[in-house]
Amino acid sequence: MTHLAKLTFKTVDRSTKRDPIIARRDKLVAGLKEQVLVHAAALKKEDHRVERHKWMTNDIGERVMVKAMRTVRPWFFAQDGGWYVQCRYGARVIAADGNNNAVFVKSLAEVITVLDAFLNAAGAGELDAAITKVAERQSRIKPGAAKAAANA
Repeated sequence: MTHLAKLTFKTVDRSTKRDPIIARRDKLVAGLKEQVLVHAAALKKEDHRVERHKWMTNDIGERVMVKAMRTVRPWFFAQDGGWYVQCRYGARVIAADGNNNAVFVKSLAEVITVLDAFLNAAGAGELDAAITKVAERQSRIKPGAAKAAANA
């Protein structure tokens, strides 16, 4: 009797599918939680930095993994005598209310209330439609390609 004869074999397809709306929501919530840390560092007049691993070639020519620090860019900025707070999904700005892309507050200390509101709204699913709209890939059609396709 062989060792494999003792085992029970079956054919199975592993389902690792995850609801894309929940995955997008989780990504936004993680970004907002990181922005809370960025805000705390900004109040101390510091940069929030996270550790990142990257592969580099050393002097001998070997590829080694190196730890590097990366500065996290804030989603809030000073302008017009106050602070604007934007909610972002990746590099794209979300129009949270459907029309406007930023919230204005008077001071840096008030930014945390907006971040908390965005965090609660994202957790509750209120921003799912806005995230879906921003996450959709736009087709890259060259300016003259639409006319050429219509004439063909």
